[in-house]
Amino acid sequence: MVTNQTNGEDLFLTTRGLVKTFGALISVDKIDFALPRYEIRAVIGPNGAGKTTFFNLLTGHLKPSDGQILFRGEDITGLSPDRISHKGMAMSFQIVNIFPNFSAFENIRIAAQSRSKVSNPFKHISSLDAVNDRANSVLQLVGMEEKADVKAPNLSHGEQRHLEIGIALATNPILLLLDEPTAGMSPAETAQTARLISRISKKEGLTIIIVEHDMNVVMEVADTITVLNEGRIVAEGTPAEIRNDDEVKRAYLKGV
Repeated sequence: MVTNQTNGEDLFLTTRGLVKTFGALISVDKIDFALPRYEIRAVIGPNGAGKTTFFNLLTGHLKPSDGQILFRGEDITGLSPDRISHKGMAMSFQIVNIFPNFSAFENIRIAAQSRSKVSNPFKHISSLDAVNDRANSVLQLVGMEEKADVKAPNLSHGEQRHLEIGIALATNPILLLLDEPTAGMSPAETAQTARLISRISKKEGLTIIIVEHDMNVVMEVADTITVLNEGRIVAEGTPAEIRNDDEVKRAYLKGV
């Protein structure tokens, strides 16, 4: 088993003995997870390994049955999703979650406005220069400035996924969680998304956790890979270490 040791002083997000049960089913089983700041961490494993449950525990969409979650040294265990979001954590879901009646720009502007400090709530949106500037910069960052006025349903699947990442970025997170960001994409869209993830990590100074089935994407973007199986961490290390781990290679990395 590959393990990756991290200096405790550098830890940005940690879980201690994290457990989630659904009746007799143990979905997450005593996970001790350690993530340093500015890292791109991939979480992989077979269906039913507990990846999405783990994500939902981190973001407050599920409450742990036991254990602790620390974000920047603060105990956030059991906090609501909105409180966790306001502490600097954002998540892009596997199922596209956008406002269908609004343009790409309007979708991102709404998210940016949710983080703005406006003394007058009735102030016209066109006068909120900082909000508009942030929305435009995010559109440019995700490569969608030419699609600013296009209604969300008229965007391609890949563009909708990038828009959702843009919505998450507009809330000014310091930790971004991406759940299957390349699901349903063409090979060209997948490659573009992998480049986008690397780019936003560098330009925005983000720490990123990504759940992804495409092992080529994982190997390209991740600094460290955590492998889950049956709710437990079974291996952890750099892409090269995971690629050369015989047990992981037999189970998950055929052809990679």
